[in-house]
This record gives sequence, C-alpha cells and structure tokens, in this order.
Amino acid sequence: MYTIKDLYDLDHTLAADYLSQFTYPWEALKGIKEMILELGPTLGDDYEEVQPQVWVHKTANVFPSAYLGAPCIIGPGTEVRHGAFIRSAALVGADCVVGNSVELKNVILFDHVQTPHYNYVGDSILGYYSHMGAGSITSNVKSDKKNVIVHNGTEQIETGLRKFGAMLGDHVEVGCNAVCNPGTVIGRWCNVYPTSCVRGVVPENSIWKDNGEVIHKEER
Repeated sequence: MYTIKDLYDLDHTLAADYLSQFTYPWEALKGIKEMILELGPTLGDDYEEVQPQVWVHKTANVFPSAYLGAPCIIGPGTEVRHGAFIRSAALVGADCVVGNSVELKNVILFDHVQTPHYNYVGDSILGYYSHMGAGSITSNVKSDKKNVIVHNGTEQIETGLRKFGAMLGDHVEVGCNAVCNPGTVIGRWCNVYPTSCVRGVVPENSIWKDNGEVIHKEER
C-alpha cells in the first residue's frame, strides 16, 4: 500500500521515467535535484529558462514577488502566487497552485496539485489532484535528528533518510492546519481532518480523524 504503483498514476507527471526506477517513493528523494537538471534542457520551446536552471512554461502565471530558486520547473497553467518561496529542487506539474507564503523544497508535485495558503512542503511527493488545506505542512526532520522510519502498524521500514516529509497519493485531501509528521504515507483518495497530527501509513480510501482514529470510507 505504500509503493509508487500503489500511490501514483505516473501519467500525470514529467517525473514518470525517473520515478519508475524505484519501488518506494521516498527512494526518489535524494535524486530530485539531479533529475530536474537533466530534464530541464529537454523541455522544448514551450518552456522558457527565465534564469539559469529555472524553467517556466509559457502559460504559467508567476507573480512578481514569487521567488523561484534553482533548479526548478513550473508546468503549464500553473499559478505561483505572491510571496511564494520555491527554495530549490522543485518539479511543479501542470495546473497547480503554489500560493502565498508557501515554501517548496526538494519536492515533486504531480499535475493539479494545490498548495494554496501558508503551506510548507519539503522532501515530499504530492500525487495527482492532491490538496493541502491552509496552514497544513509536511514536517521533514525528526526532533532527535535521527533517520526517518515509516511505521505501518507493527512494521517498521528503515528509509536511511534524515529528511523525509510526506508521500501523498493521488486525490488526497489534507485539512487545514494539519501536520504530516516525518515519514507519513497517505494512500489514494484519503481525507485528513483539520488540525490533525498524522504519522505512519494511512490506507487508501480512509479518513484520518483529529484524534488519530482511521476509518475506511466504505464503513461510513
């Protein structure tokens, strides 16, 4: 339930060939920067290299006060709003929203992803049509600075990564002011209640409630 095939439809990202090399999505985190540097020069005339190693599609709308750190790719129809801070190593897909006071760092955003208000997304992959409510964040470093472990019930999966935020599957809805703790993996079509503190693996078609209770949607 936490492999790339379980979580993502690779038809909706420029990173499809890159991601298809891996079994688990967090295995892709270390190479995002290098992938963007290789992909950028191949994008063709529909993209402009607006500054070194920053490629923006001609139909994207990047507001003047937004910061685009190299390397990054901004896809067609995407809106990068005032005060957005794309720190570096961000592949943002088509028809996405990167909103005011949003920070992105070492991420892949599939097409139609919305991070519209006051979000931090670091060392994470957000699937097709996933949405982060206002103020929701991915926490990417443990307080003890040890490597992140993915918890799936009694199973503990060593990642070897000190920085690992969240893997959001396709069509995931994260409520306002929720925190996805390091190593969170949320399956497709899940909903997370506002103000939740999420950790571990959340099975697809589930609802994570604010008290940590997880219910399957078909049980409602």
